Amino acid sequence: MKNIASLLHEHPFFHGLSGGDLNFLATCAENSRYKEGEYLAKESAPANHFFLIRSGRVAVETFVPNHGPLCLMTLQDGDIFGWSWLYPPYLTAFDARALSPVRCLRLGGKCLREKCESEPRLGFELMKRFARIATERLQAARIQLLDVYGPHPSQNPVQRRPHL
Repeated sequence: MKNIASLLHEHPFFHGLSGGDLNFLATCAENSRYKEGEYLAKESAPANHFFLIRSGRVAVETFVPNHGPLCLMTLQDGDIFGWSWLYPPYLTAFDARALSPVRCLRLGGKCLREKCESEPRLGFELMKRFARIATERLQAARIQLLDVYGPHPSQNPVQRRPHL
């Protein structure tokens, strides 16, 4: 049976961190399981955890009035979510619902904040990793919006004349 530090080491988010750093962070983590349909996080609830998905699929959703839940993205093995614990008011920004049975590592936000404060070098390294993922997700959202709202060839206002 693997210990938490070994499981952290296997997750892509933590690749390259030293064994000492992983052991230091492992005290904030626990193994968690969620059944299909179960919520890992709820929008506007206290953001107490950071999640590393080991297996399964998770829908990141927001509620749209007169429409219902809208899936913004689907996460799976190797993905992370839940960084609202990083900044006040520490409220979860989106719902996260298991689309299949999910196994993950759940790290306590308060514990992580304390570790980052006490070890600024490690805190800065984690912030760089979160910033990279946030940037990737913003780019993906931008592409998705361009696909939905961008001009389509039949709607392009610039009409080209056919070559004769």
